[in-house]
Amino acid sequence: MITTIDELSAPPGEEMARKQYLSEAHEGFRGEALWLEEDASSEDTFEGIIGRSVAVSSLCEQIKVVAPTGSTVLILGETGTGKELIARAIHNLSSRRGRPFVKVNCPAIPAGLIESELFGHERGAFTGAVERRIGRFEMAHGGTLFLDEVGDIPLELQSKLLRVLQEQEFERVGSTQTKRVDVRIVAATSRNLPSMVDSREFRADLYYRLNVFPLGVPALRERSGDIPLLVRHFMDLYAKRMDRRVSTVPLEAMEALLHHSWPGNVRELQNVVERAVILSPGKVLRLHLDELQRSSQMNDAAGADRHHDRTTLKEAEREHIIQALAATNWVLGGPKGAGARLGLARTTLIAKMQKLGISRAQA
Repeated sequence: MITTIDELSAPPGEEMARKQYLSEAHEGFRGEALWLEEDASSEDTFEGIIGRSVAVSSLCEQIKVVAPTGSTVLILGETGTGKELIARAIHNLSSRRGRPFVKVNCPAIPAGLIESELFGHERGAFTGAVERRIGRFEMAHGGTLFLDEVGDIPLELQSKLLRVLQEQEFERVGSTQTKRVDVRIVAATSRNLPSMVDSREFRADLYYRLNVFPLGVPALRERSGDIPLLVRHFMDLYAKRMDRRVSTVPLEAMEALLHHSWPGNVRELQNVVERAVILSPGKVLRLHLDELQRSSQMNDAAGADRHHDRTTLKEAEREHIIQALAATNWVLGGPKGAGARLGLARTTLIAKMQKLGISRAQA
């Protein structure tokens, strides 16, 4: 199943539920504080992913579909949406869950060292290589390798990465001995890979090899109905960690949180709540609304860029569906149809085709 950021904006039903939540809060609670009575139930939490919105529920269903297959997964989403959490969920629900989950934060590794980091090196392979070292692929043997921000891998190294994905073999730096591994790849990016392919910053063959099963992660502003659950989770987490008694949220603060654009997504919300818990001496969460307002003003200019990214992801989804249709000779249903190939029910696939303007005559 494929979901794009464009598709995951909150539907009218969720917006109505959010407004009802605020209305009931106004009517049902006295004084300044809004009491969040319930923790996230088991129905609201899936492998650490918190939310009951349609967007999150759809994402979790896609994770359940792809996790047991062993296929390569490409997680698409803005910074701070929780892509590593999704990668861990895929690993935990797979047959590899008892084996290593190894993360590589690609932009954090200097360009000159990333080959050694991924594939390892022999003693004396380069200045400073005083001993043999195994790389992340060997560490992840039998398990899952998570390539975070895969779009930051240097172009000159992408061919070697492609070879490992295709052949499951490589050589350590400074060695001629071929090593074989059994590794599942889960990659993630907040960058526009199709655009990078067009500008020759990213290899097209590597992109298609990674893009076997794309998962679109919704931005927090597109699932604002989940914000109260997340606030309660982070508030309880940090209150317990700091031995604080914080347990209530002022209604004005909750309204501000619900209406903030959250350019930093869940990570930004987590940091805001942590800072508020630090500054809250009593039971009431003391949120500095002026800081939140300044943050919103600073990020208004980024809205146009986000719209462009969502449009491009929608185009990428359209192309992916067309490829699946072409590969199955436009058979929609059945075990060998495009729906099964994409992880979609036949009716869902038809709805997506209508939404994206896909017809055999146009393709």
